[in-house]
Amino acid sequence: MSGTASTEAYLDLMKRALSASLYDESAWIYLEPKRPPLSSLRKPTGYAWDLLRYVTLSALRKRSILGARVRPYQEEVRAEGRDWPCFGYTMIGRKRLDNVQACVEEVLRSDIPGDFLEAGAWRGGTSMFMRALLKVHGVEDRKVWVADSFEGLPVPKDASDGADFSGVDILKVSLDQVRANFARFNLLDDQVEFLPGWFSESLPNAPVKQLAILRLDGDMYSSTMDTLLAMHDRVSPGGYIIADDYHSWESCRRAVHDFLDERQLKPDIKTIDWAGAYWQKEP
Repeated sequence: MSGTASTEAYLDLMKRALSASLYDESAWIYLEPKRPPLSSLRKPTGYAWDLLRYVTLSALRKRSILGARVRPYQEEVRAEGRDWPCFGYTMIGRKRLDNVQACVEEVLRSDIPGDFLEAGAWRGGTSMFMRALLKVHGVEDRKVWVADSFEGLPVPKDASDGADFSGVDILKVSLDQVRANFARFNLLDDQVEFLPGWFSESLPNAPVKQLAILRLDGDMYSSTMDTLLAMHDRVSPGGYIIADDYHSWESCRRAVHDFLDERQLKPDIKTIDWAGAYWQKEP
C-alpha cells in the first residue's frame, strides 16, 4: 500500500472509530434517570410511570447497570451527526469530519500560520482528529488546543441563550477522561494543550498566539460569542472559522451574526450539512 493510500485508510478508519460508525450498538440510547417534575402530578397515571422509571433506572445505576433503548444504526444519520452515539468520541458525523480535514489540509497546503483550537470538545474526538491530521502530515510546529468546561454545558443565562442541557449527564466528560481518550489513540503529546473552564474565563487570557483553525462547538449564544470575542482576532488571514451549530441552534447563528455585524464583516459563509457552516477569514 502506498504512503498516500495508507494515509487515506488511516484517516478513514479514524473517522469511523471516532464517530462510532463501526458499531451498530452505538445507535442505542442510554436511558437517563430523570426525576419527574411536580407539575406532572396533574396527570397522576403518567407521573406514577415516570416516577417508577426514575426509581428503577436510579437503582440500576447504583449497581453499575445501564438501561438502553435499542435503535437501529443508520449510516446516513450518523454521517450527518443527527444522533448521539452512546459510545464513540464525537457527535459531529462524517460530513463535518470531512470538513475539518479539508480545512486543515488547505491551511497546511497554503502555509496559513497558526494552531488549531476547538471550543467545545465533548469526549475530544474532533480535536483528536485534528491532532491525527498533523501527525500523518508530519507537522511538528503546530498545536491543537482543546477548550471545554469538562463539566458539561452551563446553565443558560437567559431564554435567548438556547436550550438548557446543563443537566444532561452524557455531555459531562472530565478532563482526565478526555486526556485518556487522546492517549488511547496514541495522540496525547506536547502538541496537545487543554484549556479547562467556562469560555468567558478560560479563553481571553489563554496562551494562544495565532490560529489557523477556530472551531466553535459551544452551542449556546454566550458560549459562541465568548469564543469569538476571545479568539477571532487571533485567526490568521486565510484561516478558517467553523461553527458546528450554525444551522441547528438559532442561538449559535444569532451570536455569529451579531459578532460579524458588530465588526462589519461579511464573510462568505458556506454550509457543511444540516448543522454546520464555515467561512474563511479575509485578508
